[in-house]
Order: sequence, then structure tokens, then C-alpha cells
Amino acid sequence: MINVQLLKRICETPGIPGFEQRIRQLVIKELQGLVDELSVDNMGNVIAIKRGKERKRAMIAAHLDEIGFIVNHIDDAGFLFFHPLGGFDPKTLTSQRVTVHGQRDVIGVMGSKPIHLMKPEERSKVVPISEYYIDLGMQKEEVLKIVSIGDPVTRERELIEMGDCVNSKSLDNRVSVFILIETLRALQHKEVPYDIYGVFTVQEEVGLRGAISAAHSINPDFGFGLDVTIAFDTPGAQAQEAVTKLGKGAAIKILDGSVISDYRMVRYLKGIADQHHIPWQPEILPSGGTDTAGVQRYGKHGAIAGAISIPLRHIHQTIEMANKNDILHCTDLLLVALQNLHEFDWEFQ
Repeated sequence: MINVQLLKRICETPGIPGFEQRIRQLVIKELQGLVDELSVDNMGNVIAIKRGKERKRAMIAAHLDEIGFIVNHIDDAGFLFFHPLGGFDPKTLTSQRVTVHGQRDVIGVMGSKPIHLMKPEERSKVVPISEYYIDLGMQKEEVLKIVSIGDPVTRERELIEMGDCVNSKSLDNRVSVFILIETLRALQHKEVPYDIYGVFTVQEEVGLRGAISAAHSINPDFGFGLDVTIAFDTPGAQAQEAVTKLGKGAAIKILDGSVISDYRMVRYLKGIADQHHIPWQPEILPSGGTDTAGVQRYGKHGAIAGAISIPLRHIHQTIEMANKNDILHCTDLLLVALQNLHEFDWEFQ
């Protein structure tokens, strides 16, 4: 099936926007010997190039960063206050452990006002992020030896297997990092028609920043976003709200809040999936966005762009869930799509 141990290491390695050092080093280590060229640009994007027969360029973007926090205050009792980096639903912070990456890594817990002390009207409301703090279990003088303003904070949760699925923090978007590495591994000894630029981007969760910079530099002819999408296939969901469903195959993006996929790329991905008997499902995501938008817009001439998305339940929580078969099907679809780009008629019809 899939290399769960590699996926586990990728998901559990810290790296919030702007602080992707550790996950970047893991990716570089995994890519050694798999590609023709490997570099890191000034923003921190990892760019892995496999040369093709022709000099057209296909860029695949999978972002390295995970949502997290940055310390912005330490009070007189040693409690930490923080600024979120990425989108958070406040109720998901309750009862969570975090890791503060200071002089050394230390475990903390998210705290807020005890329910016993809340007024009746407070109990029915979601506690806002501004009222949470991080408790390290230390006095301020000990905290200051380890933690400084500006230190990154990540959520603490291991990856486990559950039935047909994997469950972890940061499957958004580490599952795509995993898929891109495995695709480049599968292509190591194969010929490809065009140059492949596998780009592990930074700062996607705060505005597609790494993808924008990389696309401007690479100037791709073809662009593939590789990211998760919502699987709202749980109790209470209406059929039209599901977006995708776990276990139903790779999702082919038609649009999201930041991009309308090129209809030619959508048609190509559907056709190549059917040709190779790869299960797929359409994705229309009403809001939110991915690196696909950056790849499509920021090359000098624009790119023929689309995306392969991995269905994900419980998105932006510490219990994100993906189906192992879907992960495999997304990897298979990306692999055959890159190998057959030259066989499709890309003219406007």
C-alpha cells in the first residue's frame, strides 16, 4: 500500500509558515539521488528537477508548512500568549497539547477559563482564540530561559492508522509532500516528456507565498496543485455539502475559492484516470484556496493549471483523516499525468 512510516515522520516533523527548517531538511534528505537537480530558493522552497525530453516545464506544488502559532507575549506568571498562523476554528484548541520550539522543544497545554467559573451566557459560546494561553508548567524565570517572543509553536499529535485510514495532525498538507516524494521516486528511472519541477513550497497557509515566488521563477507551461480538500461525508452533512468522500478516489479540482482549473487540464486528468482505471471524483470547493492559484497566475505567461486533491475529514484539526487507498490513487494519478502530458491536445477547442 503506502509507506506509512515515512508519512508518519513527515506529518510529525514541525514546520509552521516561515519556520519550515526541519521539514525542509527531511524532504531534502528523502530526495537525495531521486532527481537531476535539487536546490532551495531564497524563500525556502525546495525545488526538485527531473529533466525531460523537451524543455517544456511542468510544476507540481505541495506546501511544506502546517498551521500553527507564534509566541507574542509571556506574562508575569510564565503563561504564553500567541498569534495563529493559518486558519483555526477556536473550539479545536480545547484540551490540546502543543510543542513550543524555543532554545529546546518543550510541551505545553492550551488553557482557557474553567467551565465552572463561566457565567451561564459564556458556556454557550465558543471561547475566542484571544482567550487561550499556553501553560508550560513553569515559573516565568524558567520559561524565559527557554522561550522568547517570536518562537514557533506546533500542535502535538502522532500519526496512527485507523481502519482503512491514517489519522494525524498536519495531513494538510504533509500527505501531499509524501505523494510528491513518492511520485519522484517512482519516476527516478523513467523517461518523462517535459521537465518536471517538484516544488515543496513554504508559507501556503498564510497566502500561497512560496508558490507565487517559485512560479514566477520557474515560469511553468503546466501547473499541478497538490493539496487536501474537504470530505464532509459525516453525519449531518447534506449531499451537496460533501465536496468529496473518503474512499472514493483522487479528487480532480474543478474550482475553489482561489482558482478555476483550466478546463483542458480537468478534461486531461479525468481522461487519464479513466484510461488507467484510477478511481476519481470531482471537486468543487466553495471557499478556500491552494497553491494551484499561485502556479496558474504567476509565471510570465500563466500556466495550464489544475489540481489533484486528497479528500480529508476533520480538516485543520489535530485529528485529520485520510483514506490510504485515496492517497495511493492520488499518487498513481499524478504519476501517469506527468508521463503522458505530451499525448494530449492542449489547444483551445
